[in-house]
Amino acid sequence: MEHKEISKSVLKRLPGYLAYLKSLPEDASPYISATALANALGMGEVQVRKDLAMVCDGGRPKVGYPRELLIEDISQFLGYDNTTDAVLVGAGKLGQALMGYKGFDDYGLNILAAFDAAPAMEQTEEGKRVYPMEKLESFCRKNNVLMAIITVPAEVAQSVCDRLIQCGIEAIWNFAPTHLDVPEKILVQNENMATSLAVLSMHLQAKIKEKKG
Repeated sequence: MEHKEISKSVLKRLPGYLAYLKSLPEDASPYISATALANALGMGEVQVRKDLAMVCDGGRPKVGYPRELLIEDISQFLGYDNTTDAVLVGAGKLGQALMGYKGFDDYGLNILAAFDAAPAMEQTEEGKRVYPMEKLESFCRKNNVLMAIITVPAEVAQSVCDRLIQCGIEAIWNFAPTHLDVPEKILVQNENMATSLAVLSMHLQAKIKEKKG
């Protein structure tokens, strides 16, 4: 189908739908309705129906969506069926953990190599190469890399970001706990652990108050 322009909020919900659909047992019904999906994920049926309409036109009244087709459509829309090559800057513990995570294969992400100002190794246990920063630009240009992952301390994240943009990077997955200033054409996705922890803590506090009340 011809995909419509889609908002970032919808993009953030689609992986949740996909994860649930893939978690269903093999002997589950070959069809799933927007109502069933909404109930399973604790969401509004109208919202789910609108989201799915953006990426799939296979839904049928009173029957639902063919489950395998829906999985395929969402995967294709999100680009999971195409491999995206990326580089990672900051080969510390977090960087090494991300490089060793096998689950990225399911989402079409391939971390080609890591770069570090003072690399403590030439390659990770998984065989991924770790290069000094001096080789960053030539590597990105040679391999036509457009995506980068930042796992450096906050105080150097902006300078690393600027350097990546000079290397031709157009999308950045930022794990550094700081805001990055980038040109409008550059997409930055922040993974703010402090924010996530705050949300979890507030949720737990509310549950504790409910139990005491």
